Amino acid sequence: MIVAPATSFGQGGIGIIRLSGPGCLDLVRPFVLGLGGGPPSWKSHRLYYGQFTDSSQRVIDEVMAVYMASPRSYTREDVVEIHCHGGLVVGRRILETLRHAGARTAQPGEFTLRAFLNGRIDLTQAEGVMEVIEARHRSAHQIAVQHLEGSLAHFCNELREQLLDSLALLETWIDFPEEDIDHPSFDSIVGTLTSVIENLRPVVASFRNGRVLREGVSVLILGKPNVGKSSLLNALVGSDRAIVTDLPGTTRDTLEEQLDLDGLRLRLTDTAGLRDSDDPVEQEGVRRACGKIAQADIVLLVIDGHRGMDDDDRSALGRCAGKNSIIVINKSDLPSVEIPSLPSHFPVITVSAATGAGIDRLREELRIRAGIADGEECPESLILTEERHHQALSQTLEKLGKTIESLNAGLSPEFIALDLREAVESLGVITGETAPEEVINRIFSRFCIGK
Repeated sequence: MIVAPATSFGQGGIGIIRLSGPGCLDLVRPFVLGLGGGPPSWKSHRLYYGQFTDSSQRVIDEVMAVYMASPRSYTREDVVEIHCHGGLVVGRRILETLRHAGARTAQPGEFTLRAFLNGRIDLTQAEGVMEVIEARHRSAHQIAVQHLEGSLAHFCNELREQLLDSLALLETWIDFPEEDIDHPSFDSIVGTLTSVIENLRPVVASFRNGRVLREGVSVLILGKPNVGKSSLLNALVGSDRAIVTDLPGTTRDTLEEQLDLDGLRLRLTDTAGLRDSDDPVEQEGVRRACGKIAQADIVLLVIDGHRGMDDDDRSALGRCAGKNSIIVINKSDLPSVEIPSLPSHFPVITVSAATGAGIDRLREELRIRAGIADGEECPESLILTEERHHQALSQTLEKLGKTIESLNAGLSPEFIALDLREAVESLGVITGETAPEEVINRIFSRFCIGK
């Protein structure tokens, strides 16, 4: 049996210690005394008030304890939870007592792993548990709840059943080529596979927005020295996180800061000013800044509206070619000079990092460029947030495309069935039916100890 804290140790109102496995109630019985001094009656799914003692019958804390008999528990095993006062000492003493009595400390995610292995949840629902915990945006939370309720698994299982029906027809032809039975029409199989592909494509394409909601958006602030990049970072974040001076080249290295934009997480990176320099330290800063351009989801190219554009600005603009970029004309509080025409495919936002003018407009453009408009709700359709799901469904699409090509080319049923089997297996990987053990272990290693 396993034991772990379900809440972190530290100051708080409540701490919870969770046990799971055969015999966990018998292990706990000697340590929990009811109000009358004797043990509780321990009926399943009832909360009992009493005292938790150590092996020497010394009281550790007043607790609430609940026993959940198998299979009506999170893990589908016998489960006991001890609800004690929060703090650094109480929970640790209870945990130590239970470990000395024979319980083993749970591995990360082992409670949820047992729920998966015992058939209570599938792999997408297990991942949904972590997604709910980690959600930082309302839409991300809604998607996580969809996964927790099994909507992705239901979608994959429905498509998998259709593919299995087509595969069964092909294998009947392979196994009984001479029998007097109705052999499948290749046209009907192509129709089924085409329908599955049409259902898969929008879900696979949803991963771009799903990844943004789950991981956040990396935003690179770029430009020549002294255009106000650090001031812009401070204005966006709402605090003086970057050093700001009138001296060009103050920022020598990249500076990263997190911004919660109505629940959408932005990872802002302030960079060294882009210019030619003989200073080796500044050269390294410029090299690092340029290296981050390819990694950024959005680039903010800052131009000094008071001084206008020069060759350094045009060089920086060239580095943004092909990137999801916003041109920010800074220092609108100062007299401006005419800025030559800029590429029409880049939005241009005029701001003053010093006064805050235009910053709200820039924040809204960041939402748009991230694909998350203000107030946007999660659509009813499925959205992928996990790279694992995206890879598996992309592989399914690829194999189905090859299967249709083989059918249209008139290849033998044996050859056609190979790709179709792989498509079926790819869908099974998502729910865990055909997932390799190392994939399952990697998923649950992301969990905390008590989940």
